[in-house]
Amino acid sequence: MVDETSIFIGASRKPDDSYQRAEELLLRYGNRHGLVTGATGTGKTVSLQILAEGFSNAGVPVFCADIKGDLSGISMMGEAKDFLVKRAGEVKLDPYQFQEFPVIFWDLFGEQGHPIRATISEMGPLLMSRLMNLTEAQEGVMNIAFRIADEEGLLLLDLKDLQALLANMADRADQLSARYGNVTKPSVGAIQRTLLVLESQGAANFFGEPALRIADLMRTTRDGRGAISVLAADKLMMNPRLYATFLLWLMSELFEELPEVGDLDRPKLVFFFDEAHLLFEDAPKVLIDRVEQVVRLIRSKGVGVYFVTQNPLDIPEKVLAQLGNRVQHALRAYTPREQQAVRTAAETFRPNPDFDCATAITQLATGEALVSMLEDKGVPAMVQRTLIRPPSSRLGPITPNERRKIIAESPVAGQYDETVDRESAFEMLQKKAKEAQDAEAQAQQRNSGGSRWTIPGFDDVLGTSGRRSSNRQTVAEAAIKSVVRSVGSSVGRAIVRGILGSLARGR
Repeated sequence: MVDETSIFIGASRKPDDSYQRAEELLLRYGNRHGLVTGATGTGKTVSLQILAEGFSNAGVPVFCADIKGDLSGISMMGEAKDFLVKRAGEVKLDPYQFQEFPVIFWDLFGEQGHPIRATISEMGPLLMSRLMNLTEAQEGVMNIAFRIADEEGLLLLDLKDLQALLANMADRADQLSARYGNVTKPSVGAIQRTLLVLESQGAANFFGEPALRIADLMRTTRDGRGAISVLAADKLMMNPRLYATFLLWLMSELFEELPEVGDLDRPKLVFFFDEAHLLFEDAPKVLIDRVEQVVRLIRSKGVGVYFVTQNPLDIPEKVLAQLGNRVQHALRAYTPREQQAVRTAAETFRPNPDFDCATAITQLATGEALVSMLEDKGVPAMVQRTLIRPPSSRLGPITPNERRKIIAESPVAGQYDETVDRESAFEMLQKKAKEAQDAEAQAQQRNSGGSRWTIPGFDDVLGTSGRRSSNRQTVAEAAIKSVVRSVGSSVGRAIVRGILGSLARGR
């Protein structure tokens, strides 16, 4: 059931609120990226859901995060509720067919989906520094750590590997500083403390193996539909920096692993980044530049990136300029910043002479949006006030039992459940430390003159240093004792012992 050319978004309205035309996203421009914005409760999640449904039916795999759990309903058949049927009639969606979609659930914590992991090496120093909110000096140490790992063949797979490497760097800080620049023990210690905090927040579940294979996000079903990978993010949002860093890592992995394909008739994958403001909040310029570069170039890999956020001001201007397909739900304008957001959103659309865009944004009802998709030759269409179509799948979350059933029947069931802990930096550095300790012990033994013979009762004759102790026998005493050993009779031995005793007392 693959649609050939477009995704039906909804129906635009004339000034008298009557039906005007169908609003569609052309699949050949699906990799030109997009933006879905609007205040809480205005219908962003439903817009994301119908876009994901449309891409899936067109044979395009989808990855999206489920912040509140509502998006999980896409895995179940929809129900003919009155308000949904009414909306279907208003947008002339005929027939209004209900579907369940092929969903793979993922969860960094392995509780509501298959575990999803990455290695420290794959994450890289820039994203690790961002995740840990390191200072510039600490970020420099992190870069040196990754450089040392490369040069010394140390695999950085999980948090204990990075901890072990940092401890090793602290032990040889002076040596490393002479070669790489200033590596101070306080900086290393600060990074180690931050790693402990990160571990306590559950990040240890994310780092390790088996790492996620990008191919598992790009599956299609036998009937030609694209799989929808849904990341359970309700618990993950307790650590928003981890959430944002993970999604940026995933986007970067897609960019680096996928080949160039140019313009296709439909994307190879569509990536929805919900709560997108978390990616750019307090982000350093180098990171924003990296995001802008990835967004600009990844479309040539056949990947479309759609940011979902409350306020268009959350997206940097350089990134915003790359987002051609737009769905703008209602915004409130109670504060100066909100008023600025309304003006910004209105100015990014191609104007429509039938209404004032800025005014319309504040008056949109729930499930209504201003829509502008790319038309022929990639030109933005004139903005239209649009009723969003109802979803074909369930509106709202699924039950825990339904989720468990889907996870058990997943095409990746069993592939990521068990953690693999192969030899990496932690084990390699432990081995090196033991070898160095053994070598030092052997050297000390050689320096002490080697092992010595001992006689019961005479162990204190020689001190540990090998020098003569205060009660060590003289040369004469040694000669007399030699005579004692040679005397055979008991009388002779008694006489000699008497002589020996008198000599000792006379000293």
